[in-house]
Amino acid sequence: QVRLVESGGGSVQAGGSLRLSCTKSQPTWKIFCMGWFRQAPGEKREAVATIDRDGSTTYADSVKGRFTISRDNDKVISFLEMDNLQPDDTATYYCAFSYTYCHAHDWPEWGQGTQVTVSS
Repeated sequence: QVRLVESGGGSVQAGGSLRLSCTKSQPTWKIFCMGWFRQAPGEKREAVATIDRDGSTTYADSVKGRFTISRDNDKVISFLEMDNLQPDDTATYYCAFSYTYCHAHDWPEWGQGTQVTVSS
């Protein structure tokens, strides 16, 4: 089974930073869109950031100016740099890959999730 492998989660104090990364466990077709999502306990999963193959990005309003998504197309890796983390950012973060453009919202591949906990 093709899987995405995430790393970089952890616990930080408010104002701290973390960097998440996500890559595929097996070679695959060309990845168009890479995205990061999060889900807090009792909440719906929400999109945090996406990046198309051409480098165009989108961000949730709550993370704009604090989070940065990037990618390495050769190595098929997605990164989420999270700065000035706040307690409301506490959630399980998931990466997802798509074989089409981000605006299609088609996410066939997901990571297992990595926990991010921010204390005040």
